Amino acid sequence: MEKGSFTFVLHSHLPYVIGHGEWPHGTDWLYEAAAETYVPIFRVLKEVVDDGIQPAVTLGITPVLMEQLAHPKFRTGFKDYLGRKIDTAKNDEVHFQKLKKPNFSVLAAHWVDFYEGIQETFTALEEDLLSGFRELQQNGGLELLTSAATHGYLPLLGTDESISAQVAVGIQTFEKHMEQRPKGIWLPECAYRPAYRWTPPTGGDPRKRAGVEEILYEHGVEYFIVDKHLIAGGENRGVYIDRFSSLKLLWTNFSKGWNPPSEIKNRSVFKPYLVSSTGTERAVAVFGRHEESALQVWSSEWGYPGNPAYLEFHKKHFPSGHKYWRLTSREASLGDKDLYHPEWIEAALEEQAEHFVNLIAESLKMYQKESGEKGIITAPFDTELFGHWWFEGPHWLEKVLRKLPEKGISPTTCGHYLDASPPREIISLQEGSWGKGGFHYIWLNEWTEWTWKEIYTREERFRELADIYEEESDSFIQRLLSQMGRELLLLEASDWQFLISTWSAGDYAEDRVNIHLQRFDELDTILCFFIKDKKVSDYSLERLSQLEKEDSIFSHIQIEYWKSRKAKRSS
Repeated sequence: MEKGSFTFVLHSHLPYVIGHGEWPHGTDWLYEAAAETYVPIFRVLKEVVDDGIQPAVTLGITPVLMEQLAHPKFRTGFKDYLGRKIDTAKNDEVHFQKLKKPNFSVLAAHWVDFYEGIQETFTALEEDLLSGFRELQQNGGLELLTSAATHGYLPLLGTDESISAQVAVGIQTFEKHMEQRPKGIWLPECAYRPAYRWTPPTGGDPRKRAGVEEILYEHGVEYFIVDKHLIAGGENRGVYIDRFSSLKLLWTNFSKGWNPPSEIKNRSVFKPYLVSSTGTERAVAVFGRHEESALQVWSSEWGYPGNPAYLEFHKKHFPSGHKYWRLTSREASLGDKDLYHPEWIEAALEEQAEHFVNLIAESLKMYQKESGEKGIITAPFDTELFGHWWFEGPHWLEKVLRKLPEKGISPTTCGHYLDASPPREIISLQEGSWGKGGFHYIWLNEWTEWTWKEIYTREERFRELADIYEEESDSFIQRLLSQMGRELLLLEASDWQFLISTWSAGDYAEDRVNIHLQRFDELDTILCFFIKDKKVSDYSLERLSQLEKEDSIFSHIQIEYWKSRKAKRSS
């Protein structure tokens, strides 16, 4: 008997790193993620489909990641990276043989096989990983999502036009690479803001802002995903708001107009809703994260990736960088880690996959008993968890996908579910994200406030330029404005604030903010001189060409995306 529906929603994202460093921060991030996550996930989905099972995974690939995976430098660099990993593993194998460490030598051979397998798959795809995912979507094996162009943190962007540009470029990039229009979108960090009179957290005058769902509606987006507390209510703010005045200002402005509806206590994440913060038909569907299943994977205390048999992420052999140790225990220091045993993994994965599928089945059964209707469980995760952080993750995913139909659970995608069961109930959502504290703290705090001041200034400037020059025919001006738009999008990436706040690569992130600020301002200066003198210097041409080459992303960019909503209405 069918108990209900289920979908994994996997969110794949990396900031734009091509041309901006290699190791430890830069393109090696991209190569690692491709080798350890993106190719293994593709192989899992392909194997499941080839066995006659439709995995029905909802897979998001951000536009900025799509652009990088399609970049010629990625294809060349990734092949070189795989070659280096294979060579260093072979060197390790010989090294451990000389040291008479046969168990380590066997593991080194395992890494040779692993990277040669990735190399073989990449070659079979003709070095076009996106084509593999595109074919799976065309054959019905999965549904692909778009996102904001550079993963801009939409609730904190200073203008509605900037949000609209992030969404528009995201959709057009998806269409370019996937040859069809996306139904849904992954809001960066699952962050949402309703319509209300908003005051910039860095200071300024209040202004009326559209709800994020209104802008999505304008671009034909059908659905998005949020964390449970945005649907079910509850402030869930943690201690962070009271620690930082700018964050408190945002919450105060939002909460002035937020009166939790009386029916909020009856809301469920087992079904989608239509979202409207203005009470109009400009509504978009929303799916909520199922917290219990998410904790099974995410929890640092008792989540699946913490099994002592699994590969230890942090301990690496020098100089190869390969991993030879298992987690061992939560208490074990890196020096106390035991040897990894691949032969132990199958039993652990089987047990955990069975446990997860039984949890999904029981949760759907309970919802049906209480509500009298079949529901859907939506389980969103960062794709990079599977393979990169949790090496065994793709194999666990494969086991779950195979077991779901056996338990009477119908695998589906968000888009397919909406087609079959369109929501009729319209709700309003509170502001927030799936970040720590449920609000904006990770992206707006005492370490990152300066970035928003700079971003807001450039957003206002570029909107002004778009209003003036949107119909400009001069090719040099259009090239300048297009590149300014690229630099602004890259500046708005939420990754910079995240890396600063988590202290994981703060210096690199601050450098990237300053690089894109300086490039935007430099192009603005060139534009001003050109408007004044009506001639192009050799330096200006050379510099523009250089930046177009270094930040060569979103070739289809259009200045009209940033034209003010007021100007659009009057034209």
